[in-house]
Amino acid sequence: MNTAAYDEVVRTRRSIRGFKDEPVPRAVIRELLEVAMRAPSSLNTQPWNFYVITGEPLDRIRAGNTERNLAGVPSSREFKGHENYGGVHRERQVEIAKQLFGAMGIAREDKDARLDWVLRGFRQFDAPVSIVVTYDKVIQGSDIAPFDCGAITNAIVNAAWARGLGCVINSQGIMQSPVVREHAGIAEDQVIMICIAMGWPDDSFPANAVASQRKSVDEAAYFVGFDD
Repeated sequence: MNTAAYDEVVRTRRSIRGFKDEPVPRAVIRELLEVAMRAPSSLNTQPWNFYVITGEPLDRIRAGNTERNLAGVPSSREFKGHENYGGVHRERQVEIAKQLFGAMGIAREDKDARLDWVLRGFRQFDAPVSIVVTYDKVIQGSDIAPFDCGAITNAIVNAAWARGLGCVINSQGIMQSPVVREHAGIAEDQVIMICIAMGWPDDSFPANAVASQRKSVDEAAYFVGFDD
């Protein structure tokens, strides 16, 4: 196994929020999904499904999502979010926002530019492809299915990066789940978990150069029972 190549993908991958206006071939997406579906799954239940959307259906989702959010329609995401972070988690959230706004030249007092940034999220960052990750409703209520969806979502963005594609995992794009369900043709026996905006990275888009910081292994890991 070429661990150096794997490590390079994981270490260099970053969230991409600006995309070229170029289609992504269906065959490439099929290939990376096939690879990603080797992700771990509890008891091999594989609860995940993918609705891969592009073109006019995706444009209708962008429009409906934006219109409903601007009209003040409450979020109808089908997973439980954590709206207000505190402590170090809030600090990390603020820090990445500062990095992104700084890269984009968005001043703190520039309300119009900040709103435009939020609207980009509702539009799934104008990516040419959106992959909506769902899981089977028959097992809703357990944390295991969302855990499995998280594992495969990570695998998808890494498999995409290895092929020159960029992604951003985006919960704003599914805030209005009825819109997504209608235009993506998502079956009623599916729970909408998350979406992934995907496309060829636009290297001229400033926010694409932002690499978020990670806490150290010493901060995160507790080694128990080791002699050294």
